[in-house]
Amino acid sequence: MTTSVPRQSGILLHPTSLPGPHGSGDLGAAAHHFIDWLAAGGQSLWQVLPLTGVGPGNSPYSSPSAFAGSELLINLDQLHKAGWLSEADLAETPAFPEQRIDYATVRPFRMQQLRRAAQRFFAAKKSPEHAAFAAFCADAGAWLDDYALFMALDIAYGGDGRMWQDWPATLAHRQPDAVHQAQRKHAGEVNFWKFCQWCFFDQWAALKAYANSRRVKIIGDLPIFVAEHSADVWANPGLFDLDEHGHPRVVAGVPPDYFSETGQRWGNPLYRWSAHAAEGYRWWVERMRQTMKLCDIIRIDHFRGFEAYWEIPATAETAIDGKWQPGPGEAVFAAMRRELSDDLIDEHGKLKIIAEDLGIITPAVKKLRHDVGLPGMRILHFAFGDDARNPYLPHNYDANSVVYTGTHDNDTTCGWWESLQPHEQDRVHAYLGVCSRNAEELCWYLIRLAFSSVARLCIIPMQDALALDSTHRMNQPSVGEGSWEWRYRRQQVQPWHAERLADLTRVYGRDHASNRSDETSEG
Repeated sequence: MTTSVPRQSGILLHPTSLPGPHGSGDLGAAAHHFIDWLAAGGQSLWQVLPLTGVGPGNSPYSSPSAFAGSELLINLDQLHKAGWLSEADLAETPAFPEQRIDYATVRPFRMQQLRRAAQRFFAAKKSPEHAAFAAFCADAGAWLDDYALFMALDIAYGGDGRMWQDWPATLAHRQPDAVHQAQRKHAGEVNFWKFCQWCFFDQWAALKAYANSRRVKIIGDLPIFVAEHSADVWANPGLFDLDEHGHPRVVAGVPPDYFSETGQRWGNPLYRWSAHAAEGYRWWVERMRQTMKLCDIIRIDHFRGFEAYWEIPATAETAIDGKWQPGPGEAVFAAMRRELSDDLIDEHGKLKIIAEDLGIITPAVKKLRHDVGLPGMRILHFAFGDDARNPYLPHNYDANSVVYTGTHDNDTTCGWWESLQPHEQDRVHAYLGVCSRNAEELCWYLIRLAFSSVARLCIIPMQDALALDSTHRMNQPSVGEGSWEWRYRRQQVQPWHAERLADLTRVYGRDHASNRSDETSEG
């Protein structure tokens, strides 16, 4: 007898894209309703983007911390229920747009409410909630203390584009006496940021438990790199390739590719992998341990960077002048497997990790993914540009894959279809065996193709499940403004959407009933 590996499917949607009254999606009622919708549609996976805070351009991939949750995801209604916000507080809610996040107004509104809640929480008499808060702070202290102080100092000395390297030198370089004095001086502000993190993790734990109770697993997202202006770099400068002033000597990105003729200059500081190896990849192990508290499966963004990464001089304006440098290879995953076996290894002995192996993929990258035992990603939007050997065409998949119509970096499928030239549309028609040129119909044909593939996991962006056009795109790489703002309206989601997904899930054996047996026939 051999143990069967289930075929599953789900939806890609970041919580900020949920509907709700306070300007952006969060961890409240709409998130619970979305889980109910997933369950009604027979879906067993919910993939999110990084749950950490947003940085420049409102991107969740440039967070001020690789460990902290996003304060903007905290549900305000739950703070009202706890007695820390009043009806009058929430009555001040502006008339936010329904289908996009206006961060310029959402951020100050939500942060004002969080400060009010924190003030009332700390002013109240001691209660079980205060004991829970203290326990959280003690448990998370290894990263929380640095994060809360970093955010407090950023308010005191940041602003106007100033980075942590521009703070007073004693604090920028973390001289112990200066750090201790700052902790005392900014104790109230430090406690505020700790309170926010407690609220986030408490709310997320409840939401994840609800998802799991509905037989829905969470796929999280772990960016390979971190932001320069982050608690991670400030607190661990020796782990990054920095000059004597704390500025990156070289930065991350990718060479010219499908998305950009000049490549992408992300600007993240690069790791000193020798320093990570010297400490047994402790920082990576702890980062993965923290991420596993939030999700059931982890997608590691830019997996190919572990084999080799594109190093760009910090002075370069584009990514063209970069060069490949060797990454840590399998060693970092061996450390994770060794230290996190109870949480990170599934019942089949595999790491609960998906490798985002897009971009320029060499045989060495494929070998690393194979040696580590991770499924790679297959994107249908990339499948029709050449001939039948294209690795993104379903007949070339192996079962240890995750198929997507598109990702958060792609156009929606309807938008992608409309952007194709007639001869490219003809290739799609030939492969699908259909001749419709209606974008919504083609979107659902592509969804069906993804479900029918041998790929063990199938993920559909919410925009495609609703057959939405390009105006609903989540992100456009290398474009500085307008991304990460998309939200859907409740009225856009109809019962037939879930019914149609449920039908495809049953037909192609991705439902719970098809995966009920733990054993396959003897071979």
